[in-house]
Amino acid sequence: MSIYSIRQNKLQERLKERGIDGMVVTQNVSIYYLTGSMQNGLLVLPAEGEAVYYVRRSVARAKEESCSRVEEQGSLRTLGERALPLVRGRSGPGGRPVLAADLDVLPVQTFRRLEEAFGDAVWKDGSALLREQRMVKGEEELDRIRAAARVAEEAFEKALTWLEPGLTDVEWMTEIEAEIRRRGHIGLMRMRSYNQELITGMVGSGAEMAVPTYFDGPAGGRGLTAASPQGAGRKRIARDEPILVDIGCCIDGYVIDQTRTVVIGELPERLFAAYEASERILAACEAMLRPGTVCEDIYARATELAVNEGLSAHFMGYGADQVRFIGHGIGLEIDEWPVLAKGFRQPLEPGMVLAVEPKFTFPGLGVVGIENSYAIREDGFEKLTLTREGLIRLP
Repeated sequence: MSIYSIRQNKLQERLKERGIDGMVVTQNVSIYYLTGSMQNGLLVLPAEGEAVYYVRRSVARAKEESCSRVEEQGSLRTLGERALPLVRGRSGPGGRPVLAADLDVLPVQTFRRLEEAFGDAVWKDGSALLREQRMVKGEEELDRIRAAARVAEEAFEKALTWLEPGLTDVEWMTEIEAEIRRRGHIGLMRMRSYNQELITGMVGSGAEMAVPTYFDGPAGGRGLTAASPQGAGRKRIARDEPILVDIGCCIDGYVIDQTRTVVIGELPERLFAAYEASERILAACEAMLRPGTVCEDIYARATELAVNEGLSAHFMGYGADQVRFIGHGIGLEIDEWPVLAKGFRQPLEPGMVLAVEPKFTFPGLGVVGIENSYAIREDGFEKLTLTREGLIRLP
């Protein structure tokens, strides 16, 4: 049995536990997770029995890749006639089938068409079922993240040899991207959240990196244009200022997320003290990375330490643009569950993968910090990030 079939079986058990007759999966990332293919279509997964992957294009490629039976999707108006027998149950009132869908990412217009196609079905939001299942990674998923970490380390070290004063942020970012692309990075860092986008990462120097933006993270960056207001812009890198290198790498769909702080020369004393505080906070978070630790407790400890350091006003952003988390799950997407944030009562479990990123933002000066990715193991954690730690000083 393939890993994809095992995942489908696990989701089917969760559907049955909740009295749901089937699930219609529409998002390409989750379809890939469950079938091994990412063609344009949707997966109809009954609580019992065989799933069918209805594909618009490319049907031929889906048949090559998918562990599930593939059929041509055709019109959504006629899909219900073919798919409804798969999920016809007696769970809902009057014997109406109860169906789940990934409503957190499903456009309303498409959902209305599905409602019409599936007639009298009762619909539930099944997005949490998928996100909870995807929180815990198997060894084959961890191996892909480990591979991404190796590529990120090699590319970062190579790109450092190109770094010099006068180079623009975007010119150096281009070197980083070229190095990781040569080594297998697919060029995407997928995000689930609505209207959130991320390319290879956030790289910028000095005050430009502290410019706030819409991206839900502690560092922003002016970017090249208001049409993409984040990350590297045209500022020229100077000596004695922080260069934040928050990059990822995606290998076979799975991402690593890491941050290092670089300086050509020496950091100003205030920023150096903040960087050292970020390392202490990271170490304190690492001490809590074990099965059973409640996610929000790690966030509470990190914020407590930021207060003790006298840096709470700059922790994870500045002012109204501070973010309210210290870490997040990673996998097929960069913003997976669990989240290390207040209100997230999920205890850590073996197989969860998290990025922990204590950072400090100083308007007019820049951003400093560090970020590693970790897998939770039975006896603690495995650090997946391979890139050397510590403030990286270049002459």
